[in-house]
Amino acid sequence: MCGISLLVNKTLSNAHFDDIHTMNETILHRGPDAGNTYVYNNVALGHRRLAIIDLSVDGEQPMHWKDKYTIIFNGEIYNYIEIKNDLESKGYIFSTKTDTEVILAAYDCYKEDCLNYFNGMWAFVIIDKQSNSLFGARDRFGVKPFHYCIIDKYFACSSEIKQLLTIVPAVANEQIVVDFLSHGIVEHKEETFFKSIFKLLPSTYFVYNLTSNKITFKKYYEILLRNEILNYSLEESINVYEKTLESAIKLRMRSDVKVGTCLSGGLDSSTIAAIASKMSNGKFTAITASSTDKRNDETNFAKEVVQHCNLDWKTICPTTTVFFNNIAEIIKTQEEPFASTSIFMQYFVMKSAKENGCTVLLDGQGGDETLFGYERYYASLFKHLSFIDKIKTFRAATKNSKLTAKTLVAYLFYFNNFFIRKLFLKKRSAFLKPNYINKIDFSIIKDAIKSNNNVVNLQILEITKTTMPQLLKYEDRNSMRHSIETRLPFIDYNCVEVALSINNNYKIYNGWTKYILRNITQKHLPSSIAWRKNKVGFESPQDEWLKNKNYFLPLIKSSLLLKKITKTDFDFETISDNNLFWKLYCVAAWEKEFILK
Repeated sequence: MCGISLLVNKTLSNAHFDDIHTMNETILHRGPDAGNTYVYNNVALGHRRLAIIDLSVDGEQPMHWKDKYTIIFNGEIYNYIEIKNDLESKGYIFSTKTDTEVILAAYDCYKEDCLNYFNGMWAFVIIDKQSNSLFGARDRFGVKPFHYCIIDKYFACSSEIKQLLTIVPAVANEQIVVDFLSHGIVEHKEETFFKSIFKLLPSTYFVYNLTSNKITFKKYYEILLRNEILNYSLEESINVYEKTLESAIKLRMRSDVKVGTCLSGGLDSSTIAAIASKMSNGKFTAITASSTDKRNDETNFAKEVVQHCNLDWKTICPTTTVFFNNIAEIIKTQEEPFASTSIFMQYFVMKSAKENGCTVLLDGQGGDETLFGYERYYASLFKHLSFIDKIKTFRAATKNSKLTAKTLVAYLFYFNNFFIRKLFLKKRSAFLKPNYINKIDFSIIKDAIKSNNNVVNLQILEITKTTMPQLLKYEDRNSMRHSIETRLPFIDYNCVEVALSINNNYKIYNGWTKYILRNITQKHLPSSIAWRKNKVGFESPQDEWLKNKNYFLPLIKSSLLLKKITKTDFDFETISDNNLFWKLYCVAAWEKEFILK
């Protein structure tokens, strides 16, 4: 896990060393263990290292291979040992114990197809000196960030946006801001909150011709459904997913530094903690963020897991004072506005991991999206049920989940009707000037409604475009701010493909969401964990934190960007929706931190 920087000087003069050095030093937090730069003709590379595998100097980057290739790489290839063994059988010789060298050899052997062999998370660029080109790639689901910009002088790539802001001006992308304030879904686009700065989308690679300065992009991966699994029995489905998940966790335990886990007390993180603790050589560390709002606090469930698995437990409880003291820092860390203060809870979990010597943390992101953890999936499932089955499922859902009958009915209408959803979002966006309301891009909402016709398509949409991409972005920024590598077993591509291939009738069964996972969890943990009806996660006491509106209103009212896009007569003091209030404040604070500096 590291940070990368790249500059191509398109004037064909030597790349400016000062610029690459500045970009590299901007992300010291991503790689406190080493930092190096390298210049090849008009290409400059920078790398910050967080040492995880092979802690020796052999693992430092940029790494060179036989005068043919040079790489900068952020991430981990978890199955590097297996790939290395295969390449050795083909005659390749290795001089380090790193996964970085394995990428270089795999590229030499398979060229662009090497990506199909990797199980992991990655953002890397290789200088191919033979073809005078660059090969850059991002992992299947976008766990690791990859930003770029193309301007008159430079083609530049980076791990974080702030690196690119050292060479391009910070200008707000109004379209992205408006979409964020209305429906909040923006991560599926290449565009960012900054004009001229883009992200390489997940499952995508590029080839940049250094002679012509032409760049081509190609998507290399689509989620592949494994048709044979669809016909498995319930027991067979549980077994195949259990083996796949255990394999994913085992791969992610590979490390030359201490590994721990996040533990909210929910089903996903508890299952990972239980399985990983049995694979750990010593007492396994788990870190929990508790809430001062007891309605959202899962500490008692986490404690039950800790006692059952004999974990080394670390807890933190961010107070209102801590929240106020860290607002500016966390907005700077995230680089773009975010929709919920729950980000703060995750931030302090990562801070605690750093303080307790855990350089690697497992986390449960992806369980909800891959295993039917969200009750909104009922809206899609109901469309294909007979009337009798609808009644049965309705009764079971209200019995074995936290859903009320009223909420379930609302879900069925809201998530299945584009007109109703669009009308609702426009009404909620009434604070915007009419011309900006008309600019709201509802195409992703239309895609979501269309995906509701097939629940697996809805899952794919949430994994690749809506829910998962934003969660992964938040997690990377929070973890790397504290030099922590997080690893996510549930979005191992094998876990994703197996989970989505399982018969839908087993995913939500007799009203129980995540039925497959619950059956696995009960083998490791008490039924009070495995068969919980409600889930929270690391939720913040947002209502408590935002109670003092007078703290936030001055910045909201003085924001030049908000003045431009919101109605002049709109009274921000009347906002009762704390989610909207926070989003407005977050935009104003982001503008102050990045745009107005």
